Amino acid sequence: MGILDLTAVELGEKIRIGEVGVEEALETVAERIQEREEKLRCYVTLDLEGARAKARLLQKRIQDGEASGPLAGVPFAVKDNLCTKGVRTTCGSRILEGFVPPYDATVVHNLEKAGALILGKTNLDEFGMGNTTERSLAGATHNPWDEERSAGGSSGGSAAAVASGECFAALGTDTGGSIRQPASHCGLVGLKPTYGTVSRYGLIAYCSSMDQAGSITKDVKDCAAVMEAIASYDEKDATSIKRDALDLQSALTEGVRGLRIGIPKDYFGRELQPEVEHAIRAAAEELKAQGAIVEEFELGFVRYAVPTYYTIACAEASSNLERYDGMKYGLREAGKDLHDTYRQTRAKGFGEEVKRRIMLGTFSLSEGYYEQYYLKAMKARRLIKNSFDEAFQSYDLLLGPVAPTTAPHLGAMGEDPIQAYLADIYTVPANLAGIPAMSLPCGRDRQWLPIGLQLMANRFQERTIFRAAAAWEKAFYGFQRAKLGQHDK
Repeated sequence: MGILDLTAVELGEKIRIGEVGVEEALETVAERIQEREEKLRCYVTLDLEGARAKARLLQKRIQDGEASGPLAGVPFAVKDNLCTKGVRTTCGSRILEGFVPPYDATVVHNLEKAGALILGKTNLDEFGMGNTTERSLAGATHNPWDEERSAGGSSGGSAAAVASGECFAALGTDTGGSIRQPASHCGLVGLKPTYGTVSRYGLIAYCSSMDQAGSITKDVKDCAAVMEAIASYDEKDATSIKRDALDLQSALTEGVRGLRIGIPKDYFGRELQPEVEHAIRAAAEELKAQGAIVEEFELGFVRYAVPTYYTIACAEASSNLERYDGMKYGLREAGKDLHDTYRQTRAKGFGEEVKRRIMLGTFSLSEGYYEQYYLKAMKARRLIKNSFDEAFQSYDLLLGPVAPTTAPHLGAMGEDPIQAYLADIYTVPANLAGIPAMSLPCGRDRQWLPIGLQLMANRFQERTIFRAAAAWEKAFYGFQRAKLGQHDK
């Protein structure tokens, strides 16, 4: 088994006992990046020289016993909307093309504190607004399983980097499914934790009430290790929640016997690809065979999730993005006067999708329309949250698909934004409710493209998700460890 075939935790163990050096692991990944990056475009910015300098120091810390965690020495990537001190952070936008933060995001700080080696910043849809990673300053990210298809989004660069071996694990952010959906399309494990579990300090805001950092990994054990490392209370983040230290590793062996799992009938509509439905139902039967109690039920109000999400998200985006005026940082286009400078800078700095969402958000917050749109969406959000609260009185977990289809061809969404928005139908409810949700590999379609299974639990019940995820993965073991491009059709 080569280095690239290892999971993050396996590599960390080999580094700890001296079987693999930190620099050896780094150079192995650097070679893979050189081989595949030109076609895949996983990264916006690479900092391999900085990583090499840190690798030498990190190797000594590991040998001296100062860095002994499961991720020490493991090469990671970070989504390019998380601030990194001294390394440019663009959000995939021209308006921040030259921005270099003077500080690290707390989640990045926590990851480096755990001994991870950060290689660079991964591609994303501009400001996280998209689900294909096509709307980016750096161009589209391609899916490692089929380079003509999307890697998903907006954390598509992070997912493609992990799937292709250009890093061992990555940080992403999830506002409406932006971790889970690309993880699904690339055959990986992606977790959006309970809102407030991971600090948002240094996460460049799109929709503050739903943005949440999380991880994309090769398997469930890696996911548990990363979450234990990055979750923390942060007084610099007003939405951060004080929780006991996450103990997720111990949940991996508990099994699912006695767990009550609900399958929302609302998640199995006509838009669902038949192969995806078959794989999801087969996974449910496997968990049932392992002792879980599985039944279908009506979740309710989920049909309103997409319009509710986009109304609220666009409204918050219009507020959050008003700070980009060319005065303090980023792009500045010269105008005839101050207001013309604002207009020129924003017109040339923002892409079409960002402009669309700013306009929609400004409209929904404007006088005469606030109650008709934004206030109504906030009421609908409460009803959706209440539906989940009621469901979790009867069930420990909810199970369903991540996306209606497997990875689409690049450009397939065309110029119709509504078509793209509807692809988020199964992921946005968890963000509206603030609950944890995970994407897991659960099969392939006829084109050998990955299919994702989604598990959702009540707030602060990540352990329950990890129990079921580990049980399912054990039954389905081997899929996410398969060598890229080597499969038996």
